[in-house]
Amino acid sequence: MTETATRPQPQPQPWTPPTAGPAPRPHRRRRLPLVATAVGATVVMAAAGVGAGAVVVSNADDVLAALRDAPVAAAVAADDTADTAADGTVTDATADGAASGPVDGVDWGAVATAVQPGVVAIQVAGADGSGGEGSGVVIDEQGHVLTNNHVVATAAGGGQVRVTLSDGRVLAAEIVGLDPSTDLAVLQLADAPDDLTVAELGRSEDVQVGDPVMAIGNPLGLSGTVTTGIVSALDRPVTTQSVGVASGEPVVTAAVQTDAAVNPGNSGGPLVDAQGRVVGINSSIAGLSGGSGSIGLGFAIPVDAAAAVAEQLIEDGTAEHARLGVYLDDTTATIAEGEWAGTRLGAEVVDVEPGSAADTAGLQPGDVVVAVDGRAATGAESLTALVRVTQPGDAVTLLVARDEQGVEVPVTVETAEA
Repeated sequence: MTETATRPQPQPQPWTPPTAGPAPRPHRRRRLPLVATAVGATVVMAAAGVGAGAVVVSNADDVLAALRDAPVAAAVAADDTADTAADGTVTDATADGAASGPVDGVDWGAVATAVQPGVVAIQVAGADGSGGEGSGVVIDEQGHVLTNNHVVATAAGGGQVRVTLSDGRVLAAEIVGLDPSTDLAVLQLADAPDDLTVAELGRSEDVQVGDPVMAIGNPLGLSGTVTTGIVSALDRPVTTQSVGVASGEPVVTAAVQTDAAVNPGNSGGPLVDAQGRVVGINSSIAGLSGGSGSIGLGFAIPVDAAAAVAEQLIEDGTAEHARLGVYLDDTTATIAEGEWAGTRLGAEVVDVEPGSAADTAGLQPGDVVVAVDGRAATGAESLTALVRVTQPGDAVTLLVARDEQGVEVPVTVETAEA
């Protein structure tokens, strides 16, 4: 069972899509499952209202093929291509690496030099003639590459994947496993060389809002491009549609938000901290509906969640995900006293599945969940995202508003049905 979308979601489409309209608005009662996170994977973007303006969330490389076949001026007019000017010059991102010297106290040139050898460009050809490009990061000496599901899914079932290392070597790769529910995938390099550079993975708990970060990838086919910014927000709930997920079933992540420029082709590449440690896998961007290109709203899958899924894909080819087993709705609730006192946004438990993890823990209809392990849950989508970054069997503590009291409810999340 899965939570329905918070907002209308477009139907998934192939890489060269026919015209299609948005899916019907779902009923407001929502389930909290947990198949874990994912980010958009089709040329049709997932629309979401933010303030007074429409905002578009899309995966960062799904329009790449069309952009590269079009004149440069046309590409500039398209969504998510702010780095390419009308005269064909690249204004923000550089294909040759970061500027030399410290910036805001960080020697980004040194960071880029250390990390770029572990980042790869990915070219995909589907059996039906479709194709695309993206990015990936080498995660072990055996030649496993972590990327987005939407980057390589079109190659499943007879397609081909080609990986280009930072030094220009081109290698074939096979898909080890796809996880549409988190928009993650793992590749295996054929005849992996002995001198691979393996990326260092950081820890999600060490990432703070305001931390300087760098995005590295293959935007618009410009391999080795680096852009810098900061962590703009944590646990940002992002809902989109991923390749391979059943129609009408949105996927949600508690994303790392960054203002480092992320553009078509960055998908699957790393977001790294000032020490060169991977703190996220770049996967989606937001843009104004008029098409103003990269506007400093990029989203990455947190490294802990990505690493856990990658490990399962390498071991079994599939990944398990957590769930609570509740139906949710957005609401507000009041807590009379304590650290969380006041009226807060939260996720109301409308119904509890008998025998589920939530039922075992004693969650009740009418409870309003306002936090998970001290992290604010501001609604159904937010709670879904926070639980989806956990693993089956993890113990979490929900802070529940019940009769204006803050009640801590320990829950051991369970495995979602495949």
